[in-house]
Amino acid sequence: MLPYTSFSSRRAFSLLELLLVIFIISLVYFLGFSGFEKEKKRMPVLTPLKLKEAVTQSPLFKGKGTLICIDGCRSCYFREDIASPFEAYPGKTKFSHLKAYSLDANNALTQLEYGRYQDQKICLEVNFYPNGSSTPLILQDDDGVYFLPAFFGKAKKTASLEEAKALWLKNSDVLHHQGDYY
Repeated sequence: MLPYTSFSSRRAFSLLELLLVIFIISLVYFLGFSGFEKEKKRMPVLTPLKLKEAVTQSPLFKGKGTLICIDGCRSCYFREDIASPFEAYPGKTKFSHLKAYSLDANNALTQLEYGRYQDQKICLEVNFYPNGSSTPLILQDDDGVYFLPAFFGKAKKTASLEEAKALWLKNSDVLHHQGDYY
């Protein structure tokens, strides 16, 4: 007949065996799941067609502000108001040889010159206002010409600068005659 102590020790795990199992499970967990992180929400890439949507979805955007791009439009910065400092825009840009145009008082197409920031030429400046509007622009890059309306509608790709100008004038005319009832 076997002694009582040896019989009872065979019915349960020893403390050493339990610690070994816990260590192995912990090791597998940390090796297997250490590389997994919650996927961060990726910022949309700034393109002429998605400029307004990308900026308004940015964590920097709080209802109004100014976006500027420098270094050939590879680096962009955003500030909430004139008293705030510019902060680096967290998303990427996809502009190539970008030129910005506006219409002057005589409805002539004029290429915009913005000045400098951090001793580099500003290639793009867009203001976003609390009412949901933004600076109207015509942008031209290697991929095409784009009209960015101030308030109504989404950015549109056009065939030429003249077609973008016509869209600008049509949009301005709709806004100008907003109160007409006849």
